[in-house]
Amino acid sequence: MSAEQNDDLVASKTEGFKVGEKKTINEYSELDKNDESLNRWKASLGLNTGTPIGDPNDPRKCIIKSLALEVEGRDDVLIELSAPGALDALKDKPFTIKEGAAFQTKAVFQVNHEVLSGLKYLQVVKRKGIRVSKDEEMLGSFAPNTSDKPVYEKKLHAEEAPSGMIARGHYNAVSKFVDDDDHTHLQFEWSFDIAKDW
Repeated sequence: MSAEQNDDLVASKTEGFKVGEKKTINEYSELDKNDESLNRWKASLGLNTGTPIGDPNDPRKCIIKSLALEVEGRDDVLIELSAPGALDALKDKPFTIKEGAAFQTKAVFQVNHEVLSGLKYLQVVKRKGIRVSKDEEMLGSFAPNTSDKPVYEKKLHAEEAPSGMIARGHYNAVSKFVDDDDHTHLQFEWSFDIAKDW
């Protein structure tokens, strides 16, 4: 990956924001038990519900399982990301998007071991080596998955594929999932074609 691509995939920063001190799940549970606002935040994360399902021998804090392209009236285009060898073939096996089609991308992921703070999705799309779009979307903060909630599903903002003869063709993309600690949980290259029809 070139230095230019690395620069394209740097998450934006909020001026003055500092990542807080890391705490264990038990420390979060005990933190300011009488603080109503903090208790609502802990409940929104789903702390203390169910049995943790993360493999203690797996050091990964977040496992991105899949991305799906959802288009009304069509089957989802599913991109499996956690299967062995799945990432290697993505760049060379483009899928087709109909020009002008409205679609939404859904990420499915699992959080292990500790609270994941500020997970973001970044994407850069290029055509013939020229950047045509850069997107960044905050997915949120998440407690470790449990038997009550084995995965998280987050839908990104709805989009519309470009249309017209000039828009048709082959596109390359690089996607990245990164958190507030600037830890990259997954980065991969993939490709797609904009066509007149599916």
